[in-house]
Amino acid sequence: MKSSIAPTQYRLGAAELEVLLAMARTGTLAGAGERLGVDASTVFRAIQRMERGLGQPLFERSRAGYRATDLAQALAEQAERVEAALEAARAAAQAQPEQVTGTVRLSTTDTLLHGLIAPALQQLQPRHPALVFELHASNELVSLTRRDTDIAVRATRRPPQHLVGRQLGMIRSALYAGASSPAQWSDVEAGRAAWIALDDAIPDHPSVRWRRKHFPRAQPTFRVNTALTVMELVGRGMGIGVLPIFLAQHRSELRPLTGSLEDSETQLWLLTHPESRHLRRIAAVYGHLAETVQLP
Repeated sequence: MKSSIAPTQYRLGAAELEVLLAMARTGTLAGAGERLGVDASTVFRAIQRMERGLGQPLFERSRAGYRATDLAQALAEQAERVEAALEAARAAAQAQPEQVTGTVRLSTTDTLLHGLIAPALQQLQPRHPALVFELHASNELVSLTRRDTDIAVRATRRPPQHLVGRQLGMIRSALYAGASSPAQWSDVEAGRAAWIALDDAIPDHPSVRWRRKHFPRAQPTFRVNTALTVMELVGRGMGIGVLPIFLAQHRSELRPLTGSLEDSETQLWLLTHPESRHLRRIAAVYGHLAETVQLP
């Protein structure tokens, strides 16, 4: 007689989803283990158990790491929702009325951090003293999809469509010389000025594109890797450079040689992930930046 009892189905729990999500975000056993606070072998065994239970592979293995299959990507999306719900529950359980707690990871460039974000956070911190900020300043794009960061502030004309974003305004730039430098616009036109630029570090930067368009024969005397370094060297009178107006306008050691350079403009975007934007800690920071960050 055939049994009427259905075979037991494998059930994924929160712990398994946490492991799967860490693997999908990092692509390596070691990286996932570091996020989870366990060793790589523990992660490996957990993935094996899930694959056996589900009866199909979750990751394709190669020398480059572990690439998530379509099934793993679908499960990772659900795991992100579980993660967001758990974070919201923990925050609600720990917070006092009107108190915002937790850690907010924010990614931006050093220029935007020093010129716009740090002053805004300085205003916010006394209002929410229980918040902790992890600030990542780099020209490299940190992934919100993998949750390497909670909020990103980026200069771009093409923000990722899968993220929640708000345009904060236009970043305008001008050509500057040091206040004590004798350089004039006529020196720039005559090719007598030394340029300080980001060519090798960020070859597609609007300032680099502008110079190459209008002064194609000009070669930088100093190639540097951050706009802050451009500003410091220009301020020392070591050459001329294109700088964001919001960063340079209050520096007495800098002198503009031009007005706003129209074809070097770009948009400033405030970005976050749709699954976590409603968490109190993220919403508090996102909302404050949206209200207070202003561009000239």
